Amino acid sequence: MKKAFLSLFLIFLGCLSTQVIIAQTASKTQKNPVDIDYKVSENDVAKTLKYLASDELEGRETGKEGMVKAADYLEQFFKDNNVKPYFKSYRDTLSTFKGTAFNIVGFVEGNDPVLKNEFIMLSAHYDHIGLDKKGVKGDFINNGANDDASGTTAVAEMAKYFSIAKNNKRSILFVFFAGEEKGLLGSKHLAKKLKAQDFKLYAQFNIEMIGVPMKRAYLAYITGFDKSNMAGKINEYTGKNTIGFLPKEAEYKLFYRSDNFSFYDVFKVPCQSVSTFDFENFDFYHHVSDDFKAMDIPHMTYFIQELLPAVTQMANTPTQEIVLLK
Repeated sequence: MKKAFLSLFLIFLGCLSTQVIIAQTASKTQKNPVDIDYKVSENDVAKTLKYLASDELEGRETGKEGMVKAADYLEQFFKDNNVKPYFKSYRDTLSTFKGTAFNIVGFVEGNDPVLKNEFIMLSAHYDHIGLDKKGVKGDFINNGANDDASGTTAVAEMAKYFSIAKNNKRSILFVFFAGEEKGLLGSKHLAKKLKAQDFKLYAQFNIEMIGVPMKRAYLAYITGFDKSNMAGKINEYTGKNTIGFLPKEAEYKLFYRSDNFSFYDVFKVPCQSVSTFDFENFDFYHHVSDDFKAMDIPHMTYFIQELLPAVTQMANTPTQEIVLLK
């Protein structure tokens, strides 16, 4: 059985083209990674995560009061940090949901007269699955700290950074999606809406479940590893082995199961999710124990800090270096 598994695994790896393997190999030859003086605060990370995963929000189910409270918080976060609304307001009402729900969308305009017309999208879904009818030991609230208050917190902190640094040549769209847990409804809606407006999307970097670390030689993995050279470019931009390949990601086809896919499907540009959930380090997926106390705040802070040079480079390269491979 072990030999058969090994053979299948080797065949799977063989399916990754030589071009992809070379492109995605960690590059430690980057001579001048961007030097980021800004320091992400553990207290700020904890503050946002703790509120989004609080019992008060009752699991942030799309269309419910808890989702609205989360949206209020994120909208105020954008206001407090001078992140402008991309539309007339921060609230982008879903056309794909029977009730009332909305994405929260802000942006920081690029400072290059030409490149500012291209966009990087940094995104995460702020909804979760709400209340558990049966409950576990008297707990009925699926707080969704890892899934995906952690990613939402990371995007919020990145938005804060760029609103202060203002060092992005390309414009950056910051999106908190609703309806992900109900079938990627928020991202499907927004992808079609932006496409109809001739939105120029260079790449999407979606953050999904980064609340606990992996015990691996790299910090995180991306979904659809072989679909673009994004992993290799991120490693080049950070000068570290930041992004690696996780076989389980390919096995479970995670590329198609988060909000990155909606934009890949419509725009046909590099759109991928980054995660540190590796199926071994967290036992509470869609469980009431996915709460704040289960999260590793120092790890989350480190993750955000480590990715800042990469997203800064994405926003500033003179040409579109991240490209599809197949």
